[in-house]
Amino acid sequence: MKKALLNFFTLFTSFSTLICCAIPALLVALGLGASLAGFLSRYPQLIWLSEHKVWIFVGGGVLLLLGGILQKKNEGELCPIGEKEEACRDTRKYSKVIYLVSLIFYFIGFSFAYILPLMI
Repeated sequence: MKKALLNFFTLFTSFSTLICCAIPALLVALGLGASLAGFLSRYPQLIWLSEHKVWIFVGGGVLLLLGGILQKKNEGELCPIGEKEEACRDTRKYSKVIYLVSLIFYFIGFSFAYILPLMI
């Protein structure tokens, strides 16, 4: 249960890096600044994410690191034989997919927030 909860929070924090940094930068790069302004006027709470992006990235990075450690630790564990064996294997498979998606979201957000501005 703890692993599933950690994967959820990992996905949540890595997705918030997209919301705070990648999506606004992409909209502006595509010439959709007015759409971004309208979106932020409708949901002004999202500005808080951009103002605190350092903490969001640190928190997301820590959760991703912990998630990766738990993934590696549980990789060698055996699934119980019987009715729960298939559920155990499916859960591990989905857990790896969620973790990889979280990593992708995190690095997309990181590149838009910190790497691409250095190139401009």
